[in-house]
Amino acid sequence: MHDQHTQTELPQLRRQKILLILERDGKVMASGLSQHFAVSEDTIRRDLAELAEAGLVQRVHGGALPRPRDTGKDYFTRIGETDEVKTQLAQRAATRVENGQIVLFDSGTTTLQIARSLPSDIRITAVTASPMTAIALSEYKGIKVILAGGQLNPATQSAGGHETLRLLASIKADLLFTGVCAIHPQIGISSLHFDEVPVKQAMLDSAAQVIAVTTADKLGAVEPFVVAPCSRLHTLITERHVASGNIDDYRALGIEVVQVNA
Repeated sequence: MHDQHTQTELPQLRRQKILLILERDGKVMASGLSQHFAVSEDTIRRDLAELAEAGLVQRVHGGALPRPRDTGKDYFTRIGETDEVKTQLAQRAATRVENGQIVLFDSGTTTLQIARSLPSDIRITAVTASPMTAIALSEYKGIKVILAGGQLNPATQSAGGHETLRLLASIKADLLFTGVCAIHPQIGISSLHFDEVPVKQAMLDSAAQVIAVTTADKLGAVEPFVVAPCSRLHTLITERHVASGNIDDYRALGIEVVQVNA
């Protein structure tokens, strides 16, 4: 019954699976997880304590709930507002695009802002799984837009699934602007949404150069699902004033760090 779960399973892997079950079910109980993984309830309680200490779950009697989040405004409200910091970061990122390139645009409001900040006469092929970004790119006469189809995730407003991954695997892009939920020098790039992880990984695999553009609050942060190590990045564009974490930790990994006076 528990052939796939053993006593020797790495705690880190088991905790990752716990987070996946929590995202799916909305709640986990120590007794149920103990049976599922064929380990003691004390072991599960230690797992939940570690996850809670990392800010990834909320402990409740007998189990855990998803971490309370102040998600603020929804996606469509956020993209309709002007954020001066994101605008300046996006404008700097847009200068990295050259005529004739194949450019991948990940999901997210920052990458959408990059699409809106490109030179009006740019001539590129743009690939994205984000319908909103595709619409923004379609306004440029010199941009050929390829939209990777699939099932739309309402939370990220981006497509995913086999069709999306198949298209991305067939592309060899010059440049990728990857979306960032959280980035930590040791843990790497991580996401709040499990189902967007394979899409982000496919984009990373398909790009010769990878640029992450993020506000300072996402530096040193960790979300439940790890996408890739920071070493997959070539360039990190962020704010000049960084309150969270040491920016030199990213430079030490060989990443070009560009800080903007936002």
